[in-house]
Amino acid sequence: MNKVSAIQMTSTPSIIENLTIVESLIKTAVGHGSGLIVLPEMFPIVGLETSDKVKISESFGNGQIQDFLSKQAKINNIWIVGGTIPIKSEDPYKVKAACLVYDDKGNVAGRYDKMHLFDVIVSESESYQESSTTVPGEDISIVNTPFGKLGLSVCYDIRFPELFRRLFNLGAEIFTIPAAFTIKTGQAHWEVLARSRAIENFCYVIGSCQTGTHNNGRNTYGHSLIINPWGEIISLLADGVGVITSEIDLDKLKQIRKNIPVAEHQKIFYTET
Repeated sequence: MNKVSAIQMTSTPSIIENLTIVESLIKTAVGHGSGLIVLPEMFPIVGLETSDKVKISESFGNGQIQDFLSKQAKINNIWIVGGTIPIKSEDPYKVKAACLVYDDKGNVAGRYDKMHLFDVIVSESESYQESSTTVPGEDISIVNTPFGKLGLSVCYDIRFPELFRRLFNLGAEIFTIPAAFTIKTGQAHWEVLARSRAIENFCYVIGSCQTGTHNNGRNTYGHSLIINPWGEIISLLADGVGVITSEIDLDKLKQIRKNIPVAEHQKIFYTET
Protein backbone atom coordinates (compact mmCIF):
# COMPACT_ATOMS: atom_id res chain seq x y z
CA MET A 1 0.00 0.00 0.00
CA ASN A 2 3.02 2.31 0.33
CA LYS A 3 4.20 2.04 -3.27
CA VAL A 4 3.87 5.10 -5.50
CA SER A 5 4.42 5.61 -9.22
CA ALA A 6 5.10 8.40 -11.68
CA ILE A 7 3.95 8.13 -15.28
CA GLN A 8 5.99 9.61 -18.14
CA MET A 9 4.49 10.21 -21.58
CA THR A 10 4.55 12.24 -24.78
CA SER A 11 1.08 13.75 -24.98
CA THR A 12 -0.49 14.51 -28.36
CA PRO A 13 -3.36 16.76 -29.55
CA SER A 14 -5.76 13.78 -29.22
CA ILE A 15 -7.49 13.35 -25.87
CA ILE A 16 -8.61 9.83 -26.77
CA GLU A 17 -5.09 8.77 -27.71
CA ASN A 18 -3.61 10.26 -24.54
CA LEU A 19 -6.20 8.71 -22.22
CA THR A 20 -5.67 5.32 -23.86
CA ILE A 21 -1.94 5.58 -23.15
CA VAL A 22 -2.59 6.70 -19.57
CA GLU A 23 -4.94 3.75 -19.00
CA SER A 24 -2.26 1.33 -20.17
CA LEU A 25 0.42 2.95 -18.01
CA ILE A 26 -1.87 2.93 -14.97
CA LYS A 27 -2.31 -0.83 -15.46
CA THR A 28 1.48 -1.17 -15.51
CA ALA A 29 1.82 0.83 -12.29
CA VAL A 30 -0.92 -1.19 -10.61
CA GLY A 31 0.94 -4.31 -11.69
CA HIS A 32 3.97 -2.96 -9.82
CA GLY A 33 1.82 -2.79 -6.68
CA SER A 34 1.42 0.98 -6.71
CA GLY A 35 -1.47 2.56 -4.83
CA LEU A 36 -0.72 6.20 -5.68
CA ILE A 37 -0.03 7.27 -9.26
CA VAL A 38 1.06 10.73 -10.43
CA LEU A 39 0.39 11.86 -14.01
CA PRO A 40 2.37 14.51 -15.93
CA GLU A 41 1.43 18.10 -16.52
CA MET A 42 -0.83 18.48 -19.59
CA PHE A 43 -1.34 14.72 -19.83
CA PRO A 44 -4.77 15.05 -21.57
CA ILE A 45 -3.51 17.27 -24.38
CA VAL A 46 -0.47 19.01 -25.81
CA GLY A 47 -2.17 20.85 -28.62
CA LEU A 48 -0.86 22.17 -31.90
CA GLU A 49 -1.72 25.62 -30.51
CA THR A 50 -1.64 26.72 -26.88
CA SER A 51 -5.30 27.71 -27.16
CA ASP A 52 -6.33 24.10 -27.95
CA LYS A 53 -6.59 23.34 -24.24
CA VAL A 54 -9.17 26.11 -23.89
CA LYS A 55 -11.32 24.49 -26.58
CA ILE A 56 -11.44 21.16 -24.73
CA SER A 57 -11.68 22.62 -21.21
CA GLU A 58 -14.18 21.13 -18.76
CA SER A 59 -16.36 22.51 -16.00
CA PHE A 60 -15.12 21.38 -12.61
CA GLY A 61 -16.81 18.11 -11.67
CA ASN A 62 -18.00 17.23 -15.15
CA GLY A 63 -16.24 16.09 -18.30
CA GLN A 64 -14.53 13.31 -20.21
CA ILE A 65 -11.12 13.72 -18.60
CA GLN A 66 -12.43 13.96 -15.06
CA ASP A 67 -14.79 11.02 -15.57
CA PHE A 68 -11.87 8.98 -16.89
CA LEU A 69 -9.68 9.66 -13.85
CA SER A 70 -12.52 8.97 -11.44
CA LYS A 71 -13.23 5.66 -13.14
CA GLN A 72 -9.57 4.61 -13.23
CA ALA A 73 -9.15 5.39 -9.53
CA LYS A 74 -12.26 3.45 -8.60
CA ILE A 75 -11.81 0.33 -10.73
CA ASN A 76 -8.12 0.01 -9.80
CA ASN A 77 -8.62 0.94 -6.14
CA ILE A 78 -5.86 3.56 -6.36
CA TRP A 79 -5.24 7.24 -5.69
CA ILE A 80 -4.46 9.41 -8.71
CA VAL A 81 -2.78 12.81 -8.85
CA GLY A 82 -4.16 14.03 -12.13
CA GLY A 83 -1.31 16.09 -13.57
CA THR A 84 -3.07 19.17 -14.92
CA ILE A 85 -6.52 19.31 -16.48
CA PRO A 86 -7.83 22.40 -18.31
CA ILE A 87 -10.74 23.54 -16.13
CA LYS A 88 -12.93 26.45 -17.23
CA SER A 89 -12.33 29.81 -15.58
CA GLU A 90 -14.39 32.99 -15.48
CA ASP A 91 -12.43 34.15 -18.53
CA PRO A 92 -13.80 32.30 -21.62
CA TYR A 93 -10.38 32.55 -23.30
CA LYS A 94 -8.40 31.08 -20.41
CA VAL A 95 -8.42 27.98 -18.20
CA LYS A 96 -7.21 26.95 -14.77
CA ALA A 97 -4.41 24.37 -14.91
CA ALA A 98 -6.00 22.20 -12.24
CA CYS A 99 -4.30 19.29 -10.53
CA LEU A 100 -7.11 17.08 -9.22
CA VAL A 101 -6.49 14.28 -6.74
CA TYR A 102 -8.84 11.28 -6.79
CA ASP A 103 -9.17 8.82 -3.94
CA ASP A 104 -9.60 5.06 -4.36
CA LYS A 105 -13.38 5.46 -4.52
CA GLY A 106 -13.14 7.82 -7.48
CA ASN A 107 -13.96 10.95 -5.50
CA VAL A 108 -12.09 14.25 -5.76
CA ALA A 109 -10.00 14.51 -2.58
CA GLY A 110 -8.11 17.69 -3.46
CA ARG A 111 -7.51 20.37 -6.06
CA TYR A 112 -4.61 22.69 -6.77
CA ASP A 113 -4.61 25.27 -9.56
CA LYS A 114 -1.11 26.00 -10.87
CA MET A 115 -0.01 29.20 -9.19
CA HIS A 116 3.22 30.20 -10.98
CA LEU A 117 2.80 30.50 -14.74
CA PHE A 118 5.58 29.87 -17.26
CA ASP A 119 6.07 33.27 -18.95
CA VAL A 120 9.72 33.01 -19.93
CA ILE A 121 12.29 33.37 -22.68
CA VAL A 122 14.29 30.14 -22.85
CA SER A 123 16.36 31.18 -25.87
CA GLU A 124 16.17 33.39 -28.94
CA SER A 125 14.04 30.75 -30.65
CA GLU A 126 12.05 29.41 -27.69
CA SER A 127 9.70 31.36 -25.45
CA TYR A 128 6.43 30.74 -23.60
CA GLN A 129 3.54 32.86 -22.37
CA GLU A 130 1.41 30.51 -20.30
CA SER A 131 -0.61 33.41 -18.87
CA SER A 132 -2.07 34.06 -22.33
CA THR A 133 -4.31 31.01 -21.92
CA THR A 134 -4.18 30.25 -18.19
CA VAL A 135 -5.41 31.99 -15.04
CA PRO A 136 -3.07 31.52 -12.06
CA GLY A 137 -4.31 29.74 -8.97
CA GLU A 138 -4.38 31.48 -5.60
CA ASP A 139 -4.55 28.72 -2.97
CA ILE A 140 -2.15 25.99 -1.91
CA SER A 141 -3.33 22.45 -1.21
CA ILE A 142 -2.51 19.64 1.21
CA VAL A 143 -4.21 16.26 0.71
CA ASN A 144 -4.33 13.53 3.35
CA THR A 145 -3.77 10.09 1.82
CA PRO A 146 -2.89 6.61 3.11
CA PHE A 147 0.65 7.20 1.76
CA GLY A 148 1.27 10.46 3.58
CA LYS A 149 0.26 14.09 3.32
CA LEU A 150 0.62 15.35 -0.24
CA GLY A 151 1.73 18.89 -1.01
CA LEU A 152 0.57 19.68 -4.54
CA SER A 153 2.56 21.69 -7.07
CA VAL A 154 3.07 21.89 -10.84
CA CYS A 155 6.23 22.31 -12.94
CA TYR A 156 7.35 25.97 -12.78
CA ASP A 157 6.26 26.07 -9.12
CA ILE A 158 9.46 24.16 -8.35
CA ARG A 159 11.44 27.41 -8.67
CA PHE A 160 9.62 28.98 -5.74
CA PRO A 161 10.83 27.42 -2.47
CA GLU A 162 8.44 29.56 -0.43
CA LEU A 163 5.55 27.45 -1.72
CA PHE A 164 7.18 24.22 -0.64
CA ARG A 165 8.18 25.54 2.78
CA ARG A 166 4.59 26.64 3.32
CA LEU A 167 3.41 23.14 2.35
CA PHE A 168 6.00 21.67 4.74
CA ASN A 169 4.79 23.89 7.57
CA LEU A 170 1.27 22.61 6.93
CA GLY A 171 2.42 19.01 7.29
CA ALA A 172 3.37 17.88 3.79
CA GLU A 173 5.40 14.67 3.61
CA ILE A 174 5.32 14.09 -0.16
CA PHE A 175 5.58 16.75 -2.86
CA THR A 176 3.98 15.86 -6.19
CA ILE A 177 5.31 17.77 -9.19
CA PRO A 178 3.67 17.05 -12.56
CA ALA A 179 5.94 18.72 -15.11
CA ALA A 180 6.74 19.49 -18.74
CA PHE A 181 10.24 20.98 -18.53
CA THR A 182 12.00 22.26 -21.62
CA ILE A 183 15.22 20.55 -22.70
CA LYS A 184 17.43 23.53 -21.84
CA THR A 185 15.99 24.26 -18.42
CA GLY A 186 15.54 20.58 -17.65
CA GLN A 187 19.19 19.75 -18.29
CA ALA A 188 20.34 22.66 -16.16
CA HIS A 189 17.84 22.75 -13.32
CA TRP A 190 15.21 19.99 -13.04
CA GLU A 191 17.13 17.46 -10.95
CA VAL A 192 18.90 19.98 -8.71
CA LEU A 193 15.65 21.84 -7.99
CA ALA A 194 13.73 18.64 -7.27
CA ARG A 195 16.45 17.38 -4.93
CA SER A 196 16.65 20.77 -3.25
CA ARG A 197 12.92 20.79 -2.49
CA ALA A 198 13.30 17.30 -0.98
CA ILE A 199 16.37 18.16 1.10
CA GLU A 200 15.15 21.52 2.37
CA ASN A 201 11.96 20.02 3.73
CA PHE A 202 12.90 16.36 4.26
CA CYS A 203 10.03 15.31 2.00
CA TYR A 204 9.60 12.72 -0.71
CA VAL A 205 9.31 14.19 -4.21
CA ILE A 206 7.43 12.53 -7.06
CA GLY A 207 8.11 14.25 -10.38
CA SER A 208 6.02 13.01 -13.31
CA CYS A 209 7.10 14.41 -16.67
CA GLN A 210 6.36 14.90 -20.31
CA THR A 211 9.13 13.66 -22.60
CA GLY A 212 10.24 13.72 -26.21
CA THR A 213 9.06 15.60 -29.30
CA HIS A 214 5.39 16.57 -29.43
CA ASN A 215 3.23 17.13 -32.50
CA ASN A 216 3.56 20.90 -32.14
CA GLY A 217 7.36 20.64 -32.31
CA ARG A 218 7.90 21.24 -28.60
CA ASN A 219 10.56 19.10 -26.94
CA THR A 220 10.21 18.13 -23.28
CA TYR A 221 12.93 16.85 -20.99
CA GLY A 222 11.47 13.77 -19.33
CA HIS A 223 13.52 12.49 -16.37
CA SER A 224 10.59 11.54 -14.17
CA LEU A 225 11.95 10.80 -10.73
CA ILE A 226 11.17 9.82 -7.17
CA ILE A 227 13.40 11.29 -4.46
CA ASN A 228 13.59 10.29 -0.82
CA PRO A 229 13.72 12.80 2.08
CA TRP A 230 17.53 12.62 2.19
CA GLY A 231 17.63 13.94 -1.37
CA GLU A 232 18.56 10.66 -3.03
CA ILE A 233 17.00 9.76 -6.37
CA ILE A 234 15.54 6.31 -5.78
CA SER A 235 13.86 5.91 -9.16
CA LEU A 236 14.43 7.63 -12.51
CA LEU A 237 13.21 7.35 -16.09
CA ALA A 238 15.35 9.57 -18.30
CA ASP A 239 13.66 9.15 -21.67
CA GLY A 240 10.71 7.44 -23.26
CA VAL A 241 7.18 6.59 -22.21
CA GLY A 242 6.89 4.48 -19.09
CA VAL A 243 6.41 4.13 -15.34
CA ILE A 244 8.68 4.35 -12.30
CA THR A 245 7.72 2.95 -8.89
CA SER A 246 9.20 3.23 -5.41
CA GLU A 247 8.19 2.70 -1.80
CA ILE A 248 7.37 5.49 0.62
CA ASP A 249 8.85 4.98 4.10
CA LEU A 250 7.32 7.52 6.47
CA ASP A 251 9.24 6.05 9.41
CA LYS A 252 12.48 6.97 7.63
CA LEU A 253 11.12 10.45 6.96
CA LYS A 254 10.19 10.95 10.62
CA GLN A 255 13.61 9.73 11.78
CA ILE A 256 15.41 12.17 9.49
CA ARG A 257 13.23 15.03 10.72
CA LYS A 258 13.91 14.00 14.31
CA ASN A 259 17.65 13.88 13.76
CA ILE A 260 17.74 17.25 11.97
CA PRO A 261 14.70 19.13 13.33
CA VAL A 262 14.46 21.96 10.81
CA ALA A 263 10.84 22.59 11.80
CA GLU A 264 11.98 23.47 15.33
CA HIS A 265 14.96 25.51 14.13
CA GLN A 266 13.08 27.56 11.55
CA LYS A 267 13.14 31.32 12.26
CA ILE A 268 11.42 32.80 9.21
CA PHE A 269 7.86 31.77 8.34
CA TYR A 270 5.76 32.30 5.24
CA THR A 271 2.13 32.54 6.26
CA GLU A 272 0.54 33.58 2.97
CA THR A 273 -1.90 31.11 1.45
